[in-house]
Amino acid sequence: MIDTNANILETIQMIEEDKLDIRTVTMGISLLDCIDSDGARARQKIYDKITGRAKDLVRVAQGIEAELGIPIINKRIAVTPIAIVAGASGDTEYFDYARTLDRAARAVGVDFIGGFSALVDKGQTEADRRLMASIPQALAETDVVCSSVNIGSSRAGINMDAVQDMGRVVRQTADLTADAHGFGCAKLVVFANAVSDNPFMAGAFHGVQEADCVVSVGVSGPGVVKRALEKVPGASLNACAETIKKAAFKITRVGQLVGNLAAERLGVSFGIVDLSLAPTAEVGDSVARVLEEMGLEVVGTHGTTAALALLNDAMKKGGLMACSRVGGLSGSFIPISEDIGMIEAAASGDITLDKLEAMTAICSVGLDMVAVPGDTTAATLSAMIADEAAIGVMNHKTTAVRVIPAVGLGVGDIVEFGGLLGRAPVMPAHQGSSEVFVKRAGYIPSPVHGFRN
Repeated sequence: MIDTNANILETIQMIEEDKLDIRTVTMGISLLDCIDSDGARARQKIYDKITGRAKDLVRVAQGIEAELGIPIINKRIAVTPIAIVAGASGDTEYFDYARTLDRAARAVGVDFIGGFSALVDKGQTEADRRLMASIPQALAETDVVCSSVNIGSSRAGINMDAVQDMGRVVRQTADLTADAHGFGCAKLVVFANAVSDNPFMAGAFHGVQEADCVVSVGVSGPGVVKRALEKVPGASLNACAETIKKAAFKITRVGQLVGNLAAERLGVSFGIVDLSLAPTAEVGDSVARVLEEMGLEVVGTHGTTAALALLNDAMKKGGLMACSRVGGLSGSFIPISEDIGMIEAAASGDITLDKLEAMTAICSVGLDMVAVPGDTTAATLSAMIADEAAIGVMNHKTTAVRVIPAVGLGVGDIVEFGGLLGRAPVMPAHQGSSEVFVKRAGYIPSPVHGFRN
């Protein structure tokens, strides 16, 4: 806890000079008690519950922000996967559920709401199919609704039928938001081994095993880690790891403090602190620069994956000491568009899709906010999803794809998303076709080490 003058001064320095912030305070809300055979009645229950539970979320977060002087960048809501809630109704499409989420989120003033989601790693129900078919229009017609689909797990394997479908969904979402160069895809994540307590968008949803209402926190802090490493130039890598652990401890204790205060004042349970290092496109807030501080001339060169492994492990070890409840993704985000170091490395060709894929075996998510040519086919998008899922399923970790076919743009062009989503150079994808492989569909079986009972 922040309990001494030295700690307080140190925290002030981390906020003012190192761009430490709380990336998000996310309220998870269960909608299981909103299930109804009448779709209109279910949506009214959903609206009423979200606006009731989260009516004070923004006010409380802003109060903590002012009281502690710690910026809280986003206030968000995650709900039960809508495919589960809507499945009991007779509705044949789920656009209206997305519109309801959008209205409720706007009514309480949050930045995003996640949970227009389906979990299909072992199989798809009719409700799952309807939700997946509704995603392109839902994301095109709403502003703050985020969507995710879990298509694989280490226990069940990879549902290649769903992978094939999601390639088409990403393609259709890009085409329906072509006037914004496929921006709708920035609100869509395809997961393997998704976690149910992730406070970060666009992949947040409130799992069925969670409590009725909880508050979770996601921290940021690449600048704090980089500043700490600047103080140990030439030190061995194990000394670097110790330095990062100490920085992670300080970052996480701030997250725990904010989470406890928010939960207490909102009268709900405290969920978790997600230890992920989350960059922004601002100078001084870059995970890529942390890796370069270890001695890489540019992120993407040989040694990058090893440096990322050291960073991720040290962050987790330091954070676990500081917080009683850690969860979510807890690693390092390496989005292209949201990290100035990654943007520059992608623009110069120092980082490629293949190198990114290797790094995702280590990082906390996967191919994140990556812009590819606007004419990338659905089959190629499906193959990207399958590759990432394979890394996650085989290594018992979460992986994901948030890729944007930048409609109307080609390799070397820049697509601007604005705000925290930043900007991304369009990166080349391989030209060889994967269509026959993807069309085989079926399942990629789970690995033998997935059976642990």
